[in-house]
Amino acid sequence: MSRLYIPLLLVLIFVFEGVAYEFIPADITQRDLFIIAHWTFVFLVLMALFYDMEYTYYSILAAVIIGLMTDIAYTNIIGVYMFIYALVIYFIHGIRKLLHANFFVAFLLTILGVALVDMGISFVYSFIGVNNMPLTGYMVYRLVPTLIANAIAFIVFYIIFKSRLVKWATVRFDNKK
Repeated sequence: MSRLYIPLLLVLIFVFEGVAYEFIPADITQRDLFIIAHWTFVFLVLMALFYDMEYTYYSILAAVIIGLMTDIAYTNIIGVYMFIYALVIYFIHGIRKLLHANFFVAFLLTILGVALVDMGISFVYSFIGVNNMPLTGYMVYRLVPTLIANAIAFIVFYIIFKSRLVKWATVRFDNKK
C-alpha cells in the first residue's frame, strides 16, 4: 500500500497545480506577472533528494511520466516538459551525491531546478516560435515571480513531506537487504 502513496500524491499535486492560478490574489494577476506553478517538479526534487537512493531512479521515471502528463494536459507540444523535467531531475539526482541533503541544500537545488526548468521550457518555446517574450521581460515578469511562488511551495512541501519521504524510503529499501 505504501508504494501507492507517492504516485497518488504526484497525481493529486498535478491536479492542484492546474487550478493554482485561481488561488492567486487578483492584484497580483493584474500586474502582468506570469506565475507558473511547478509544484510537481518541486515534489520531484524532494523525491530525488529524500526518497531515491544512489542506485534507484524512481524520481526520474516519475519526472518522465509527470512531464508527459503536463504536456498532454496543458500544452500543444508533446515532449518538452517530459524531457526537461527528466533532464533536470537527473542532474539533481546526480549532484545530490556530492551534497548533504538538508533544508538549505534542498532549497537551493529546488530554486536552481525550477529556474532551469522554466528557462529551458521558455527557450524551447521561443526557439520554435511559440513564445516571443524578450529576455528582460521574461526575467522580470515570469522567472522571478515563478521562483518566489515555487519557493513558498517548497517550504510547505518540505514541512509536510520530507519526513514522510524518508520514512517511505526506509520502509521500501531497507526491507530488500
